[in-house]
Amino acid sequence: MDLPEYPIIRLKPKANAASVRYGAPWVYADEVVADRRTRKLAPGTIALLQDNARQDLGLVAVNPNSKIMLRMLERNCEARIDQNWFAARFSRALELRSRLFDAPFYRLIHAEADGLPGVVVDRFGDVAVVQPNAGWAEVLLEPLVAALRSATGVETVIKSASGRARVLEGLDDASAVLSGGVEGPVPVPMNGATYMADVMGGQKTGLFFDQRPNHAFAARLAEGGSVLDVFSHVGGFSLAALAGGAATAIAVDGSASALELAEQGAAASGFADRFATRKGDAFKVMEALTDEVELFDLVIADPPAFAPNKKALQNGLRAYERVALMASNLTVPGGYLVLCSCSHAADLAKFRQACLRGIGKAGRQAQLLHTGEAGPDHPMHPQLAESGYLKALFFRLD
Repeated sequence: MDLPEYPIIRLKPKANAASVRYGAPWVYADEVVADRRTRKLAPGTIALLQDNARQDLGLVAVNPNSKIMLRMLERNCEARIDQNWFAARFSRALELRSRLFDAPFYRLIHAEADGLPGVVVDRFGDVAVVQPNAGWAEVLLEPLVAALRSATGVETVIKSASGRARVLEGLDDASAVLSGGVEGPVPVPMNGATYMADVMGGQKTGLFFDQRPNHAFAARLAEGGSVLDVFSHVGGFSLAALAGGAATAIAVDGSASALELAEQGAAASGFADRFATRKGDAFKVMEALTDEVELFDLVIADPPAFAPNKKALQNGLRAYERVALMASNLTVPGGYLVLCSCSHAADLAKFRQACLRGIGKAGRQAQLLHTGEAGPDHPMHPQLAESGYLKALFFRLD
């Protein structure tokens, strides 16, 4: 059998070839011998990576326009990156999720951690939403989707082109239905509630599966109490809390469409009479609730990434501190406060310190009960800190 002929790219003499050899998934542009031939490679080209001594390291996806110039795909230098190759990746990922979940609602592919760098696939029963956030995945989208359908049996595949990652890769923002079709939001059973996922026009893929275990832990604290879910999106924490026996729940978000989906989910779950929404800027709503002397037994704040990169870190930490202060003021003595961050630039220690500063400035004392992270359908790549982005801190306040 003829072996594929891949262009060769070499690392600079001072580049850390050992880190690549032992599993690092990314190679930056300043680590590569970027001669004229290499710079002319089209984004998405598959190449053979060698160290400075011309020793093969593996097959990489190339994007000369990205700061992450090379993404490691395959250690076997004789592999073919084709539909069969994708099918093997999907089958491996599916075997894990089938062990973890009794229904097909989960993140199926978590990018580098599942061997498909820059690719996210969330599954909603018979529907899959693909985020090809790297140039190579965009180029090979057709065999990727064919393999996905073959491995999972899903009929509808939607391409979501939203998010900063595609911009950094020089990709467009044109989402599309690649096969099948959907009519309206997809109901998703999770933690005893029914969520409504807008897989066509919602944030990211339409639902955040990563918070599932943290929703469940919060629900254990909610029984019989009043709940405030700030930055609620489609009611992630509040619907789970109602399923766990909360007396009432209020979801706060700036998106009218997200709150409408939350209301639909509450109705589908049988919680409509205990559920309310409040649209507006989260900080302004929390300020108004404080002025109204509203207190809640359980307060959750799950904001967007305030520190998406190192440049934004200090401002992001101040924002997390402010959230903690304002949310503390809305929590009854003896009540529970849940604070979350999806900012990979703010590590757990920095995020925890920011939260404790805010709690302290509110004049409250706290017990830290539990530290949560993303569910097991969002595995971490051991050499990629960014894949362990989610943090959830559960406090009991005096």
